[in-house]
Amino acid sequence: MWNIDTIVNGYAQGYFLMHDEESGRVQWFSTPRERAVIPLDDRFRYPRSLHRVLKRQQFHCRINTEFAAVVRGCAARPETWISAELADIYLALHAAGWAHSFEIWQGEHLAGGLLGIVLGGAFIGESMFHAVPNASKVGLVKLVDRLRDRGFSLLDAQVANPHLDRFGAIAIPQAEYLHQLRMAVQQNCRWLESPPRTRESSIGELI
Repeated sequence: MWNIDTIVNGYAQGYFLMHDEESGRVQWFSTPRERAVIPLDDRFRYPRSLHRVLKRQQFHCRINTEFAAVVRGCAARPETWISAELADIYLALHAAGWAHSFEIWQGEHLAGGLLGIVLGGAFIGESMFHAVPNASKVGLVKLVDRLRDRGFSLLDAQVANPHLDRFGAIAIPQAEYLHQLRMAVQQNCRWLESPPRTRESSIGELI
């Protein structure tokens, strides 16, 4: 049985949870050399083609209205590290006010979403998915906007990949990442409109 305080403390120290195929269990992992982060300053960028998508305003964003559905969407791929055990952990973290879904909607259809853990001024991105083309890309741009507006200092992408590189993701030495994380978790940022970490404060917010 996983303890919520232990999990939060692990993330605050730079670890993250994943399903381990060898053991068949959820285990702690870290990036010993470099960590991928998405800068929240002017180094953040996105593909030119996405400008046109944003101008069409075909999507809108919500927070925590369909958290479980976002977890399922992130896990629904041929090779996934989000096992049933880890999904339950995310649900428990969400109920405690630590894990959140940043959702992209097209009308009343959930078009995509990002899953993350908020610690002070750090948003630790766990996964994302899309059911409609460009939905998760729009979500990432809107997520950055929200983090900037609320004074966050760290958007942790964990492991770099070509998709995130298009948004300015950079790999920084683990020591530098841990320094940024320590500073970020000490911030008092308001991810939600209501700051207390209760289930009631995280049941849904329309952006």
